[in-house]
Amino acid sequence: MDITVITGAVLFLVLVVLGWLTVRRLRALRSGGVHTALRTRLDPSGKGWHLGVGRYQGDEFVWFRVLSLRLGPDRVIHRSGLEIADRRDPSGTELYGMPPGSRVLRFSDLHASAGEPEIEIAMSPDALTGFLSWLESAPPGRLPWAS
Repeated sequence: MDITVITGAVLFLVLVVLGWLTVRRLRALRSGGVHTALRTRLDPSGKGWHLGVGRYQGDEFVWFRVLSLRLGPDRVIHRSGLEIADRRDPSGTELYGMPPGSRVLRFSDLHASAGEPEIEIAMSPDALTGFLSWLESAPPGRLPWAS
């Protein structure tokens, strides 16, 4: 087989994947998404952050990782199970893995499996204000800590 045919096929596949990632991200942002970083493996060294786009869907915050080929969301966070455990500024190497000017929230997710009871989300101050408003706007009796 000719090397130019193989090279051309590989370049075509790379362009298709990049196009798919771009379309997926733009669709999520245009439908009310916000830039966020998320990590489920809490590492003191600051590793494990993944950039993505989060979107509100009723009582769920769905998160799409930027570099993922999945059709659906990579993570679904239910509002009723979230409890804010900590707020902080990013430190050290964390600054490279999240949107500029972000604040970090650590949540205890009551609906998560036993292996992943805590998650951290980093957002810009404006996105964080919207997220906290969404979190607190649940109907009466739906949030155990707000009753």
